[in-house]
Amino acid sequence: MDSIERMVRRTPELKSCAESVRLAYNALLTCFRNGNKLLLCGNGGSCADCEHIAGELVKSFYRDRPLDTELAEKLGPNLAANLHGSLPAIPLASFTTFHTAFANDENPEYAFAQQVVGLGNSGDVLLAISTSGNSANILHAAETAHAMGLQVIGLTGESGGKLAPLCDVAVCAPETDVARIQEFHLPIYHALCEMIEEAMFG
Repeated sequence: MDSIERMVRRTPELKSCAESVRLAYNALLTCFRNGNKLLLCGNGGSCADCEHIAGELVKSFYRDRPLDTELAEKLGPNLAANLHGSLPAIPLASFTTFHTAFANDENPEYAFAQQVVGLGNSGDVLLAISTSGNSANILHAAETAHAMGLQVIGLTGESGGKLAPLCDVAVCAPETDVARIQEFHLPIYHALCEMIEEAMFG
């Protein structure tokens, strides 16, 4: 039984989006195996989810993550013993200086899109989280990501909103209430992080 099957067993309501979660996993795994990175954007509680996901990927989550042997030798025994294998994940909302400057000088609705321009490369993935699927700053980021050759994974609510059609993979939690959508998002992204860690470091 893999993490998605366990997710559905613990939270049966998520059976309807199990296949899209698996597609999201495949897209993320391809991204990381090809040496690319994950960008994440969201507002409010979804912003906190971006930080949470990045934390699970940049450091160890469930299992030990041995460093590459060559890197471990270069680091020496002390550093190598205290560092983990890592996956590149950048929560875009964390750039406080950028966001305050952009909001002061420009329309903040385009801040995430500007970061995609500056940080995104073809082959990267943008994980765009919006409970409504209609947040303008998230939609602009998704459109920009596609123009630059990034894949877009959407994590949203039941309807998918305007975001779902912009996504290569749309994971739509089967709820309309914001708080319940966010509660469903947690087991979804924990399953993704667990499976990616196992595939990359198992």
